[in-house]
Amino acid sequence: MAVTARQDTRSDELHLPGGAYPALRVVAHLVNRAYWRVSVQGTPVPSDGGVILAPIHRSFIDFFVVSEATRRRLFFMTKEEMWDSRLLGRVLDSTGAFPVRREGTDRLSLARAQAVLERGEVLVLFPEGTRRSGPKVQDLQEGAAFLAARTGAAIVPVGIGGTSESLAKGAKIPRPVKVHLVLGDALVPSPRPGGGRTPRSEIRELNDRLCEALQVVYDRARALA
Repeated sequence: MAVTARQDTRSDELHLPGGAYPALRVVAHLVNRAYWRVSVQGTPVPSDGGVILAPIHRSFIDFFVVSEATRRRLFFMTKEEMWDSRLLGRVLDSTGAFPVRREGTDRLSLARAQAVLERGEVLVLFPEGTRRSGPKVQDLQEGAAFLAARTGAAIVPVGIGGTSESLAKGAKIPRPVKVHLVLGDALVPSPRPGGGRTPRSEIRELNDRLCEALQVVYDRARALA
């Protein structure tokens, strides 16, 4: 993977969620339950240790509703364009979110993500990389598999049904459509005695498993919706 040549002026400091984070989670929960009537089915997210939540991505509001997957603190790895709005950027900073550049390999964001997982926290990472359309899950980026293999974190596939009907790409106002989350069994990378470099073949194999698992939970979530 090529590294982008654009100069990186961002700080490498990992910001923990600010004091407003609990209040924001309460607000998100109330909106999720009252407006989208979010339901959650499937295997509970592990209660401790590093976890990567890997949701399907069909709508902007996926960022919002995926917070119902667990009560644990969440760190979001999201596109840097979200910080173009100063107000939104401040809100994101207060939640512990951090930007990722989608061209090339963003080594700074990968280092931050690794630090989150090594702290035993939950990282939200959309493995499709961007919003897509249609019922098929394919061509996943390998970031989630790479981080899991490197840190030993579990990957939880998350199917989301209903958000594309609520707020399709290009739409401005979300509709109050019922949304369903389906959580798959955690995918745990094979331990590597003594650490060391993870072969690319193992990362590809884990990524293929994630793709298959995401298709299963997405099909279930779409059927519910």
